[in-house]
Amino acid sequence: METGKRVLVTGLSGFTGKHLSAELERHGYVVYGIGSYPDASLVHYRQVDLEDMEALKAVVREIRPNYVVHLAAIAFVGHSDANAFYRVNVIGTRNLLEALAPYRDTLHRVLLASSANIYGNATEGCIDEATLPNPANDYAVSKLAMEYMARLWFARLPIVITRPFNYTGVGQAENFLLPKIIAYFRAKAPRIELGNLDVQRDFSDVRSVVSAYRKLLEAAPSGETVNVCSGRLYSLRDALALAQQLSGHSLEVRVNPEFVRANEVKTLYGDPARLRRLIGEWSSIELRDTLAWMLEQGPA
Repeated sequence: METGKRVLVTGLSGFTGKHLSAELERHGYVVYGIGSYPDASLVHYRQVDLEDMEALKAVVREIRPNYVVHLAAIAFVGHSDANAFYRVNVIGTRNLLEALAPYRDTLHRVLLASSANIYGNATEGCIDEATLPNPANDYAVSKLAMEYMARLWFARLPIVITRPFNYTGVGQAENFLLPKIIAYFRAKAPRIELGNLDVQRDFSDVRSVVSAYRKLLEAAPSGETVNVCSGRLYSLRDALALAQQLSGHSLEVRVNPEFVRANEVKTLYGDPARLRRLIGEWSSIELRDTLAWMLEQGPA
């Protein structure tokens, strides 16, 4: 085993974790992972609950990672148990940092995945890292609380915080918007119900996101907070038109008023300038190519 390139990824068995594992292994890292659920398909994987302090300490003591990417979180905004956001996203993260603290001398970087949701729904247009947070739900509040908590550890651990905007790809659950749309086109369904079709959002490809994460592990100085985003805008109408072109299938689109949020921001996208300053030239794969990949591969 190559020394100096051991990476511990929390949430390794999740959507982002599996893509990140492949990205890291391609670049010579030895990937270890933990997660809440068993997964026999993964090598170097342990089932560990972030709320189990002693189990976390034991795993960290065994692996002695040089890098850590903390992806494990409850990420679906509509999750039914609001308290779980805080137990996992805040307390779980703090437990991880405490478990890592004794090994600071051999840790090169700890990347904590926060979320662009912390900016909330009240800010229109292009968002950079200086935009004031305005979280609008328990998920976003928990992520912002996690960021503030993590700052207490900046003097003790080499932490970088990322704020990813929307991203998608093969393997993302169909309760997320673009996988839902692609699933309907793959099934050649006659119709689909969606919310406001004219909202515009920043969508990245998961393969580009994990490439940015790897480069941040290697290049970003400690204490940085950085958006991970494409800087490009797509409406739901754009996504539907692309899926229709790629699949050759037409379906009826119905706007369900229950899916339309009151006072929804029309245009929301991120500024990737700081990310590019830190890791060099970077851009996300075009949405057309992402959707084509998802249509071809199907759910993973």
